[in-house]
Amino acid sequence: MNRTRRSFRVNLSRLALLLGGVLALLTPSLAYALDNAEMKALLEQLDERQRSSGDYKALAYIEQKEEGKDDLLYEAVIYRRDGNDEMVILFLRPKSEAGKGYLRIDKNLFLYDPTVGKWERRTERERIGGTDSRRQDFDESRLAEEFTPTYVGEEELGKFKVHHLQLDAKADADVAYPIIHLWVDVETGNLLKQQEHALSGKLMRTAYYPKWEKLYSESKQADLYFPNEIRIYDEVETGNSTTIVLQEVDLSTLDDAIFTKAWLESKSR
Repeated sequence: MNRTRRSFRVNLSRLALLLGGVLALLTPSLAYALDNAEMKALLEQLDERQRSSGDYKALAYIEQKEEGKDDLLYEAVIYRRDGNDEMVILFLRPKSEAGKGYLRIDKNLFLYDPTVGKWERRTERERIGGTDSRRQDFDESRLAEEFTPTYVGEEELGKFKVHHLQLDAKADADVAYPIIHLWVDVETGNLLKQQEHALSGKLMRTAYYPKWEKLYSESKQADLYFPNEIRIYDEVETGNSTTIVLQEVDLSTLDDAIFTKAWLESKSR
């Protein structure tokens, strides 16, 4: 009887070790969990690295793929003045879209359509140019300002070790989606993957950032980081995707007139 009990206890111990190992494989590692201060610092770093203390201009190529339709390629110029929360997106191609543009000013996003000569206020959920891109894909990053983070775990994303964070929008934040999941490279601090969810938890978009580049900014006396490419996948209309390629980034001072409705209207005349 005693031998049977000892054998039973040994088997229970082995089972506990086995279950513990399985759970360790299935559960994200919290061995290096970031605390609230560290998560806030990480978000602030993501914001600061992408923010220009002066002006910013970039040429954007936007490729839209939709199930059952021909691929579309757009060319646009992005103008930003991060210190004033100002941004302009001016479409150059195709010809049917030339002169159309977006203006963000005073936390409002406006669309100008030259075919009707009218301005319309748009929401943060606006599909820029009808693609799967949003304002946030071109604008400065405001993660620390607009979201509260929760640490999910340290994980593997392909060959990269990453911090996985869940962000919940603050009550007064005007954002496209109220829940975001981020995967940030532990070694470089680069954002590698982002998933956006509706309030119900439904997954709406997944974006990958395969390559980051940096450019020294004289105005901030530090490097400015920008994603050379963003690959966005529509999780609602599966099969639809958008690829954004940013080139010719220029941090020279821009004309004040660019960030006005009058300037954008003049581009279509």
